[in-house]
Amino acid sequence: MNRLTTSQGAFDLARFPEHPRDPFRAWDAADEYLLRQLTDPETGPVDLSGAVAVIGDRWGALATALAAHRPVQISDSYLARRATLANLARNGLDQEAARLLSSREDPPDRVDVLLIRVPKSLAFLEDQLRRIAPAVHAGTVIIGAGMVKEIHTSTLKLFERIIGPTRTSLAVRKARLIFCTPDPELPRTPSPWPYRYELPADVGPVSGRTAVNHAGIFCAERLDLGTRFFLNHLPARSGPERVVDLGCGNGVLGLSAAIANPEAHLTFVDESYGAVASAEETFRAGAPDGAKADFLVGDGLGDVAPGSVDLVLNNPPFHSHIATTDATARTMFAGARTALRQGGELWVVGNRHLSYHVHLRRIFGNCTTIAGDPKFVVLRAVKR
Repeated sequence: MNRLTTSQGAFDLARFPEHPRDPFRAWDAADEYLLRQLTDPETGPVDLSGAVAVIGDRWGALATALAAHRPVQISDSYLARRATLANLARNGLDQEAARLLSSREDPPDRVDVLLIRVPKSLAFLEDQLRRIAPAVHAGTVIIGAGMVKEIHTSTLKLFERIIGPTRTSLAVRKARLIFCTPDPELPRTPSPWPYRYELPADVGPVSGRTAVNHAGIFCAERLDLGTRFFLNHLPARSGPERVVDLGCGNGVLGLSAAIANPEAHLTFVDESYGAVASAEETFRAGAPDGAKADFLVGDGLGDVAPGSVDLVLNNPPFHSHIATTDATARTMFAGARTALRQGGELWVVGNRHLSYHVHLRRIFGNCTTIAGDPKFVVLRAVKR
């Protein structure tokens, strides 16, 4: 936990889940720059008495600092939601001080101040801008924020095409702001997402099925290479098993398991609201009649009963926003071990250089290499 000191006050903040040795803070220089801008005496403080909306607040730093103004926070991340609630509580703020909406819920009808943390995905930014655009008006103050490496010419053009004239600030501590003036004459066209594509003919049971991807899902316009490799090396199972697609993304791994074993009960889990929505639509479009599935937005397998799962399939992420880390994978592996019954198996795909086998041997006491190529490896760990 660290202390963020701003003109709005001083706040103790932590990411979620909170780890004592977590090297990352719950805010960065872009959050600080944005909060300073709101009270900058040179440009005039921003009037926050109207409806304030915050999109993409990564760990709740913005919503917590602006809690006095009752902002609406719009996020695709379950972890960001939990972090926001925890940070409000640890600073003695009312849990109702911020209205928390997921990216799949309808945005507010009117927004007077719109603050946007620029996401890594340009497609996700487009989706969020198009969804919020009908709520802005000629007087809406719009400020985006991000680190220099996150803001590109394409980012600014997207703001300008969807909302109105856009300019950017000078860089401060490798952070930059975006100022956008709404143009009421611009057409407000709906988001083009979700995107659908037909899966290739050489990926096992899901060949030729339709993948549905909401904006921001990893590799949303095509099947990523790691998943493609995994689909050709999934275990052959039968019987009424409980199978979990952990970190499900668009759900094609779980769908493949359901087609191969129609008696299986699938559970799709992801911390992204958009991912779980994608997995559900992918499953509904391609699963065999009578296939059974649950869809959970949550922190890994925390909502799955310990010892209740036969098989976990996992293609873990190795990025947290712009930071590269294996912390998420390690948490997923440990959660999988708890959820599995004795003799249950975790199957993982990952880039070779990530050395997941080291973590699996430490957590499970065993690890077997099922398949590999120069880039990817499929590993199996058994709970004993």
